[in-house]
Amino acid sequence: MSRSRIVVVGAGFAGFEAARTLCRRVRDEAEVVLLNPTDYFLYLPLLPQVAAGILEPRRVTVSLPGALPRVRLVLGEADHVDLEKRSVRYRGPEGETGELTYDRLVLAVGSVNKLLPIPGVAEYAHGFRGLPEALYLRDHVTRQIELAAAGDSPENPARTTFVVVGAGYTGTEVAAQGKLFTDDLTRKQPGRKRRPAPRWLLLDIAPRVLPELDERLSATADRVLRRRGVDVRTGTSVTEATSEGVHLDDGEFIETRTLVWCVGVRPDPLVADVGLPVERGRLVVDPRLNVPGHPEVFACGDAAAVPDLTRPGEYTPMTAQHATRQGKVAGRNVAASLGHGEQQSYLHHDLGFVVDLGGVKAAANPLGVHLSGPVAGAVTRGYHLAAMPGNRVRVAADWALDAVLPRQSVQLGLVRSYNVPLDTASPELARVPGGPRKE
Repeated sequence: MSRSRIVVVGAGFAGFEAARTLCRRVRDEAEVVLLNPTDYFLYLPLLPQVAAGILEPRRVTVSLPGALPRVRLVLGEADHVDLEKRSVRYRGPEGETGELTYDRLVLAVGSVNKLLPIPGVAEYAHGFRGLPEALYLRDHVTRQIELAAAGDSPENPARTTFVVVGAGYTGTEVAAQGKLFTDDLTRKQPGRKRRPAPRWLLLDIAPRVLPELDERLSATADRVLRRRGVDVRTGTSVTEATSEGVHLDDGEFIETRTLVWCVGVRPDPLVADVGLPVERGRLVVDPRLNVPGHPEVFACGDAAAVPDLTRPGEYTPMTAQHATRQGKVAGRNVAASLGHGEQQSYLHHDLGFVVDLGGVKAAANPLGVHLSGPVAGAVTRGYHLAAMPGNRVRVAADWALDAVLPRQSVQLGLVRSYNVPLDTASPELARVPGGPRKE
């Protein structure tokens, strides 16, 4: 008799945990296939530290073949799900197409950049959702500081001005880490005493930074950013981006060569194309993460609208904390549907949040206890080490080296003059339509 095949689409927090749970539960009694564009799991919360040169790129990635030895990895990006045929069509890394049939399906495709209809943003903004984007930003920022130091060009103020749009988790951490990074780069340049410090702006239409978090965490982050020299502007948005800078809704024009887009994310468009009920782009599931009317289909993470049993009538937010735990529950419930254990409903209370603000600064509220300063910094790094599915020793070693040695601030040459488009779910590098960005 042939074994049942379980196809997991996506290897983010939810998909990785679903696949890992499944291979432990079903072992050799079912085939687990993981479809993902890359051969690694990316630990997104530490990506700002890669862009700032604190962590080496491979530290925030975990090899899927190495971590999931009993799971068959298929490299590709899903572009269609046929519920009648029980198949997933995908496009491979070299343009080839393929199809996977399934007995059970776990949709964990995650989310992509939220691109607002603002003129010029798609062409001139840098995204920040994948490893290539972080590497591009690190090279680009280093290049701007070096070009500014090379002479007294009138473009220098624009080169040393960096604009981050979106004061959520990612934008706040990028601005916090970025200011420390560029200050360090500037100190290494000749004639630094004659030059102004690099300027960082953090913009958000919301009334405060980290609007989705507790007000005390927001106030702590805001205070640290302002003391560091970041120009925090809430209630402010971008109306247009150009090759020379950005126009703000208050009429001001900011000259810059660097616009980092961290406005937020939206569910992967694949979810809406499945043809099943969605809630704000997320596939509607029951508390057991099963799609109603399709007992063979499960969804979890950012791709799923999961009922929040701790808050009746609401859905769980799109966070890594929920995605990780939903992946585990989805794995257990899929295994149970094949006769391995019993299904359970997803129930999780938030354990608190951590925001790394660079250096020894952080904001955290583990189990509701508000922390700031070095204590919060230690808790934040401890949380990340505990949450990472691998590379803990290497990450800790990089942190230790960063504390005692100067950073190696050089361009890696991995990305030249091409940008990373915002309107893509693929982590692969690509040109922006219209050609290379003006450097």
